[in-house]
Amino acid sequence: MNLIVIVLDSFRQDHVSTYHKGIAPFEGIQPCRTPNIDRFADECIVFENAYPEALPTIPIRCQLMTGQRTLPYRPWQPLTAEDVPIAQILSQEGYVCGLISDTYHYRAPGMNYHRHFHSYRWIRGQEYDPYVSAPIERDLNDYVNENFPEEWRDRIGQFLANTDRFTEPEDWFPHKVVDEAIEWLEDNRSHDKTFLWIDCFDPHEPWDPPEGFDTYTDADYDGPRLIMPMGGMASSWASDAEIRHIRGLYAGEAGFVDDCLSRLFDGLKDLGYYDDSLILLLADHGHPLGDHGKFLKGADRMYNELLKIPFMVRLPEGEGPRRTDAIVQFQDVLPTVLEVLGLGNNTSSMHGESFLSVLKGNSDSHRDVIITGYHEGADRCIRDATWSYIQRPEGEPDELYNLIEDSRERNNLIDQHSAEALRLASRFGNYFRRRGGATIVKGIQGKYELASGRVE
Repeated sequence: MNLIVIVLDSFRQDHVSTYHKGIAPFEGIQPCRTPNIDRFADECIVFENAYPEALPTIPIRCQLMTGQRTLPYRPWQPLTAEDVPIAQILSQEGYVCGLISDTYHYRAPGMNYHRHFHSYRWIRGQEYDPYVSAPIERDLNDYVNENFPEEWRDRIGQFLANTDRFTEPEDWFPHKVVDEAIEWLEDNRSHDKTFLWIDCFDPHEPWDPPEGFDTYTDADYDGPRLIMPMGGMASSWASDAEIRHIRGLYAGEAGFVDDCLSRLFDGLKDLGYYDDSLILLLADHGHPLGDHGKFLKGADRMYNELLKIPFMVRLPEGEGPRRTDAIVQFQDVLPTVLEVLGLGNNTSSMHGESFLSVLKGNSDSHRDVIITGYHEGADRCIRDATWSYIQRPEGEPDELYNLIEDSRERNNLIDQHSAEALRLASRFGNYFRRRGGATIVKGIQGKYELASGRVE
């Protein structure tokens, strides 16, 4: 059995049509259409509740590739000598392993996530990749407003320099990633066992979809093309019209990724991989679009728009569509993959737990609760199928949301249902938190209780 893993960066779950059907979009945020991912999902087990164990990009890759947690003990860093990643395991089991990516963090100086792959190919120029040193050919002022400081102007300038010569959709990064992936798959079809990790950086910002894919923006908008949002409260640096335009660019970028994936899915079928491969498609995390006031990822943005991801698994010959509410986390992915491949005897040292029974349809549950956040951040999110508890730094009230009744997380119920917050807080000790001392739940009204239930 072959293995194909497709990782998309910053793809919100609610921007994949198969997830947002029948769900009213958040006011001001119009999801894009993803017909190609939807067709793929029709042959998959589709997970509603898949979560990163810790953010952002590189810690997530570590979880996926090693089956280990990162939240308690490791920041953004290379693989260590002691790490045993998926390519090492599979190469020792006779697989030919390939990596195709435009995620430039993989090949940044000192990084080594391509370790043990027999072949790796980089598509250069994404985001702030120092790829082109020539002056930009476009007017930077067309891509910023008066509130962008020099640091942000320099970042956007680097991206514009990298992409100045792009004219056709084929020049854009997702298209190149798919081209390289199809070529690799064709060249390596004769091997007995192949493993390809396809890591597409889009729809990560900057959001600059090619002509014809920015149909989600207002045709009457005449302001700057703000392809790179800043952090902080969006209302402090962008007008309402600019905010709507940025959201439309994100949707266009996500729609373009979906369009490019159609060729990948066709290539997998034409080359016969659909018949003899385990295929996973997932995002590393979502992306805030001002849902709670801010764009971009951040330790303080522990809401559905960042945490909930599309995750679907296609078994050989296809056994979908089937949807599951089972709660899984990224450290669970590698143990599951190895079990499906018949290599489950490699998983005993991993933090993750296989959800093979969910894939087989024998169960619709896996984890009952998860914790996530940034290793370096103080904020933590602990959630189960119904409640999401967000523990904030000292001096800030904690938050509690009912995910069933309030999926947009607008109504903080920390004071009305403090017992639920205490229950969730008690599931994970201070080992999982950045600060020491007793774990406390802080209500809006200033009530403080230990997770043990005692009032202080």
